[in-house]
Amino acid sequence: MTKRKAKPEVPEKRESQSEAKAINRRSFLGNIGYAAAVTVTVGALGDAKPAAAQSASSNSTSVAAPQGITNLRVLQAFELRVKEAVRDSLVHAAPNVSNGDLERYADKGGTYTKALPHDSFGRVDLSAFSAFTTALASGKFSDFQKIPMGGTRTLNGPQGGLAFDMECLDGVQFGQPLVSPAPRTSSEQNATELLEHYWASLLRDVAFTDYGSSVLAAQAAAELGAQTTYLGPRNGSGRVTPDLLFRGAFPGESLGPYISQFFILPTKFGAQPLAQQMQTYVPNLDYGTDFTTWLDIQNGVDTGLRNQLDSQLRYVRNGRDIAAYTHLDVLFQAYFTAFLVLSGINPPPLNPGNPYLGSRAENGFGTFGPPDFAATITAVATKALDAVWYQKWFVHLRPRPEAIAGIVHLLKTGQGANTDVKLSNVIMNSQGLQQSFNKYGTWLLSQAFPEGSPTHPSYPTGHGVVAGACITVLKFFFDGNFVLPNPMVPADDGLSLQSYTGPDAGELTVNGELAKLGHNVSFGHGIHAGIHWRSDTDTSLLLGEAVALSYLRDKALTYNEPFTVQLTKFDGKTATISNHGNP
Repeated sequence: MTKRKAKPEVPEKRESQSEAKAINRRSFLGNIGYAAAVTVTVGALGDAKPAAAQSASSNSTSVAAPQGITNLRVLQAFELRVKEAVRDSLVHAAPNVSNGDLERYADKGGTYTKALPHDSFGRVDLSAFSAFTTALASGKFSDFQKIPMGGTRTLNGPQGGLAFDMECLDGVQFGQPLVSPAPRTSSEQNATELLEHYWASLLRDVAFTDYGSSVLAAQAAAELGAQTTYLGPRNGSGRVTPDLLFRGAFPGESLGPYISQFFILPTKFGAQPLAQQMQTYVPNLDYGTDFTTWLDIQNGVDTGLRNQLDSQLRYVRNGRDIAAYTHLDVLFQAYFTAFLVLSGINPPPLNPGNPYLGSRAENGFGTFGPPDFAATITAVATKALDAVWYQKWFVHLRPRPEAIAGIVHLLKTGQGANTDVKLSNVIMNSQGLQQSFNKYGTWLLSQAFPEGSPTHPSYPTGHGVVAGACITVLKFFFDGNFVLPNPMVPADDGLSLQSYTGPDAGELTVNGELAKLGHNVSFGHGIHAGIHWRSDTDTSLLLGEAVALSYLRDKALTYNEPFTVQLTKFDGKTATISNHGNP
C-alpha cells in the first residue's frame, strides 16, 4: 500500500532536539527558551473561576510561550493552560491539622500502624514506626523502601498522595475546614462510630428489606439513636428507626429502599446486557475474631483464609453483598454503571444546561455527549484518589476500626496496662459490643474479609472520595431533579427484583439515588465490611465533590460550546459552571 503524504501544515519553526528534551516538572520554567509574552489577566476568566481567584481578579502575570511557536492554535492552547494554572495557584494551600493522636500516645495506639511489625499485644515496633514516619516526612522513594514490614503485605501506595495534579487544584489545596481532623480515638464520636460497626457486623446477613421486622435491627436503632454523637439520619421525631440504619444523611437518601436504584436496575454496556446481579460471599463466615488471627492481620501476615463465593448470582440485598461488591470493584464502577442506566432512559435526562438540548443541527459527542460523559467519570476518579491519599498518609493517619477493636479486647480482658489508649464507655458498656461477644466469644470486631482492612490509613476513604467525584460529574451531565420511573427493590433472597410500591415511590430523583449510591458503596467498603468509619465516608464524599468541581471548572474552559450548567451539591446548594465559548 502506498503511504499517503501528510497535508502540509502552516509553516512553523520546530524546536530543536535539545530544546524538546524531557524536563523535570519542577524545572520547567527554567529550561525553556522565551519568545513573545502571553499576558494572562485572571479577571478575564469569567464565571469559571473559584472564590479565591475572584477575590484576586486584579492580579495578572506574564508567561512567555516557548521560542519559535507561531501556530495560533498552539498559542491559544498555551495561553489557556497558563490562565488555568494562574487561577488555580491563587487558591492557597489549605490548613491541614490532625487530631493530635500521633503525639498523644507514646505507643502510637491511636495511629495507623497496620502492616508494620507489632508485639504480642498489638503495639507497633517503635523503630519500624520511626522509619515509617521518616519516609512520610521526606517523601523519598528510597526511604519508603527502608520501612520494616511485619509480614508479606505492603503499604498501599502512599506516594500517590505526593503526585502533582495538572488538571485541577493540587492535593495540598484541599483540607480544612472541608476535611476536619478525624475524631479522636478516645472521643465519644469515635466510640459511637465503632458501636455502629459492631451492630452492622451482627446484621451483615440480614436483608435490608427485613430490617423492619428484625429485633436485632430495632435494638441497633434504639442504642445508636440514644447517642448524641450518632451522625446518621433521624426521622421527624429525632429517632433512628430500623429503616434508617446505615444510611447517609444527604437530601433524598432516606426515601425509598436502602439500595440505590443505580445499584440494581438492569442496563446495557453497549451490546452487552448488564443485569446487575453479582457474586457475593457465603453467609455467616466472618474473620479476625480470635486474637492470634487479629494480630496476624495487624502485622500484614497472610492468614491463609479466603472468602468463600456463593455460587448463586444475586442482586445486592444485604451488608455482606455490598461488602463483597466493594472488595473487588473498580472504584468508579458503580458510577459508570449509573451512567449506563441514565443513558438507557429514552430520552436520557440530560442536564438542562447541555448546549445541545433543542439543537436542530447537531448533537454532543466528544464534548457533551456519551464519550465525554464516560471518559470524564473515569478521569476524575484518579484526581480524587490523589487528593485523598495525601490526606490519609500525610495528615491524618487514622487507624482502622479493627485496630481499635483490638484495644477494646485488651481493656475488656484486663490487659489495659498493655495499651496507652483509653476508650469511651459509649463503646465499652454498650449492648452492641456485648451482643457481638455473645455471638463470637470475643470483643474483637468481626471482619467481612480475611485480611481485614486494606493497608492504608482509614480517613478519609478512597471509595467515598471517588463516589463524591463521579457523582458530581454525573450531575454535571444529567438532570439531578429527574424522577426515576418504575423503582425496584431486591427480594430478600436477592434472586429477583420486585416493584417498589412505597408511598414515596414517585419521589426517587437522580440526585437522591446518586447520593444513596455513594453511601451504599462507601459504607459497603466501610461499615458493612468493618473497615472504615462513618465519618470517613461523609467527609470523603464532600472532598470528592470539591475535587470534581475544581476539575470541571478547569475543563469548562476547554470546551468550544457556550454553556452554563448548574448542579445541586450534597449540601443542597447550587454550583454553577460556565463557559461563554464561541457563540
